[in-house]
Amino acid sequence: MPVDSTLVGRNYATKTPYEVGREKIREFADAIGDPNPAYRDPDAARALGHSDVVAPPTFPIVVAFGLLNQLFDDPDSGVALHRVVHADQKFSYARPIRPGDELVATLTIESVRQVAGTDLIMTRTDISTVDGEPVCTARASVVHREEAA
Repeated sequence: MPVDSTLVGRNYATKTPYEVGREKIREFADAIGDPNPAYRDPDAARALGHSDVVAPPTFPIVVAFGLLNQLFDDPDSGVALHRVVHADQKFSYARPIRPGDELVATLTIESVRQVAGTDLIMTRTDISTVDGEPVCTARASVVHREEAA
């Protein structure tokens, strides 16, 4: 059964702010194998015009993925993680993510359409500080296959 298009417009929000720390940034950079010193060394980051270390460009997935899990865990969504393939991810920044940021986010289902027997679900996650300062928008596409008959 296809995912119901009434999902369009549904929102999922963070329950608690995500506190960004230098160690979390370093761990993420290590996990993705990026040796850029701006993610670890404040002096290297300052040489690039930043006030402190900055997070790698894909770091917002840490926040966004928690919201995708809310979608997958929502029994009313009809979306099951074991039938999902992550198809695309894009990040648009208002400013870099820095240590000390407390991030909150809202994921919105932007569209649902059926293509070749699968559902293509487009999401937008707006990430900001707890004070409301926009930081990043993450857009994701997931392909959801129907249950085998």
